[in-house]
This record gives sequence, C-alpha cells and structure tokens, in this order.
Amino acid sequence: MTISSSLNAGIAGLQTNAVQLATISDNIANSSTMGYKRVVTDFHSMVISSNGGTYSAGGVRATTQRLIDQRGSLVSTSNATDLAVRGRGFLPVASEAEVRAASGDPSMLLTTTGSFRTDSDGYLRSSSGLLLLGWPAEPDGSISTYPRDTTAGLEPVQINVNQFSSEPTTRVNLGVNLPAAETSAGSTGDPQPLSIEYFDNLGISESLNIRFTPTVPATGSSNEWTMVIEDSVNPGVTIGEYVMTFTDNRTAGGTLASVVTTSGGAYDPATGGLIVNVAGGPIEIDIGLVGASDGITQLSDSFAPISITKDGSTVGNMISVEVDANGMVRANFDTGITRTVYQVPLVDLPNPNGLVALDQQTYKPSVKSGSFFMWDASDGPTGDIVGFALEESNVDVAGELTSMIRTQRAYSSNAKVIQTVDEMLQETTNIKR
Repeated sequence: MTISSSLNAGIAGLQTNAVQLATISDNIANSSTMGYKRVVTDFHSMVISSNGGTYSAGGVRATTQRLIDQRGSLVSTSNATDLAVRGRGFLPVASEAEVRAASGDPSMLLTTTGSFRTDSDGYLRSSSGLLLLGWPAEPDGSISTYPRDTTAGLEPVQINVNQFSSEPTTRVNLGVNLPAAETSAGSTGDPQPLSIEYFDNLGISESLNIRFTPTVPATGSSNEWTMVIEDSVNPGVTIGEYVMTFTDNRTAGGTLASVVTTSGGAYDPATGGLIVNVAGGPIEIDIGLVGASDGITQLSDSFAPISITKDGSTVGNMISVEVDANGMVRANFDTGITRTVYQVPLVDLPNPNGLVALDQQTYKPSVKSGSFFMWDASDGPTGDIVGFALEESNVDVAGELTSMIRTQRAYSSNAKVIQTVDEMLQETTNIKR
C-alpha cells in the first residue's frame, strides 16, 4: 500500500506541475496582450490518515486563480477613445453580436481597458467586437437618474459623427467706457450705439442693439446715462431701459453709483446683472457691480467697448469625441463648444477575482464575485477613466520564466519518484525467482 501511494503521489505531482506549466505558458503567450490578467497556480497537499505506524502518501492537487484585481501599467496612445481604468472598477461593455441580434438587453461584460473607435453605425466598438456601454444624456447634457445595481438604462454608446449642434446665448458681459465729458453742460448729447451679436435657440445670429444716451444738464455735469436695449428680431421695440448714475469722487470716480430700472428685468446690485427677454428667451447682461470698475464705467472723453464676452455659438460640426476622467463622453464641435452625450459608469464588485473570465479580456459577474454596483468614475471606491491610454498585461515575464525553471525541476523530480517506485516494484517481483 505504501509503495502504491508513492506511485500515486508521483503521478499527482506530474499532473499538478503540468497544470502550473499550462498557466505559465498562457501568461507568457499573453504578456503583450492589453488588459490580460495573469493566472497563478496554488498547490495543496492531500493527507491520508496513518494506521498502525504505516504512512500513505496523499499527493497534491492544484487550483488556479486569475489575478483580476492586479492592474498593469498604463501606456499612452494617440486615440482619444482608447480607455483604461486607473484604480478600482471596470468598464461595462457588450458583445456586438448580441446588440446586432436585438434579442433583448445584451449581457453586460466587464473589462479594464479597450481601444474603441466609431464603426459604420457610430457605435464605439473595439477590434474584438465589444461595444462600450453608457447612460445617454438629456438634450441639455444632464444625466438622468438610473438604477445603479442593474443594467437597466445602459445602452451602447453611439456617436452621430454627422451631428450638428448650436448653443444659444444666455449671458453677456459688458465692459464699456462711456465718455464723462458727454454728461457736461454744453455737450451734444448724441447717443452712443453698440451692437452685440447673440445666437438664438436655432443657432441663428441676431443682435442686441444698445443705445447709451447722456443726460445733459443746464450747468455742471449730470454723470447720468440712459441705456436702452432692443432686439434685432423686433426692431424698435424696447426690451429694457435703465438709468445709470456714476460717481465722481476721488476714491471711486467713474464707477456705477446706482442703476434705476425703467423697464425690463430689474438690475441686481448683488450680481451686477440684469435680465432681458429676447425672442428666444432670457439673456443675462452683466454691467458690473456698484462701486466696481469691472463693467460699465464713465471716464475721460471717449466711448470704448473695452471687453465684451458672451456664451453661445452658431451651428457647428462634430470633430472629435473624448471621454473624461469622470466617464463623461463629450462631443467636440468646430465652433469650440463641447456637449455631453453619454456617461460611462465604473462597475465595482466585492471580489473582482471571483469574476468569470471570458475571451477578449472580459469578465462576467458570478456568485463568487458578489453583486455589482455602478459608480460615477472617480467617486466612491472606484478610480478614474484615462483616455489616450491602454492597460498593459500584468504578467512579469522574468518571474514566469523563473517559475518555469522551478516547475521543470519539480516535474523531473516527480518523474524520478515514479521511476524509483517502478524499480522497487521490479525488485519485489524478482524475489519470486
């Protein structure tokens, strides 16, 4: 019985070392595979109880585990939609075949990196046929509230590369100097015109026509101007009228002293803004705070529009797509505006090493991995998403080659045990001669 157990132990040793060699060869073969997670083999002894002073060899068995939670190094690329997770978390993806089949919601798979590019239908697709999943944004760029513990709401990220977009103007900052000399007795009192372009809800260029008229007193200086605002859509119709008075003291000379609203939205002294309603909706005009020189001022004898800024843009073409660190998929247009079109969450699980490994460096949740939860990237326990980057394999080739040498020696030693047992059995057989 003891000799037979030695033979069985030697055979078990050959089998377990063959398993370890298989994992080593798989690791080395995938050492250049982006996102590959190496597999390790653990040996466990098997003990058979001894009876009456005899000992039986129990042998050994092998178990394997894929180290999914160990991350590889990140390498930079030239593609904005090459994505890698820096830290904890997984990107949700789906098989292209399932999506094309349209047989219900596709199964969510997980990966830590992927090189995604738009295909003929605009889907962000990897070369291995994986589609990036995300939550679609509302027209204003906001993301609705979706359940975080199910895949409901997730859909393949689809980019319309022929998309047009515009952004209406909602705010204008006026930095204008009015000539103080025009409010003195004997001046002409001619109004100072100013036209400011804005973009309506359809991206059409319109203009705010502003007229600054000084109040000319009989004697001295009034330091007072009347600002009248009209919309080019409705010429001749006043949408706002304001009487502005400026200080002339040594400490704050030329700054606003007060603003009186005649018509239109009331001036807010806390923000320095007022709101007028054009044909497409309200626009906030910032004319500056009382006592500050950051908006409309009255100095010297020249009319000077010093700084006029506004938001909004005309219609533009989409030129690129990027994914930021928070998982927001943003479309960039040639007019300079950026619009959020999707949000890619990061999926986290209690035991990443319990995931079921599939082809193309993808994984599937299991009972051992625990239930998943979708976080905003950079929130909670998850890391962030890095664009222009891919994750390398976490295989250390030098370490694998060293393990191969040890495995080869162990395999040879177990083979020697079997050879020795065979010779001993032969000697036992020769006793009968």
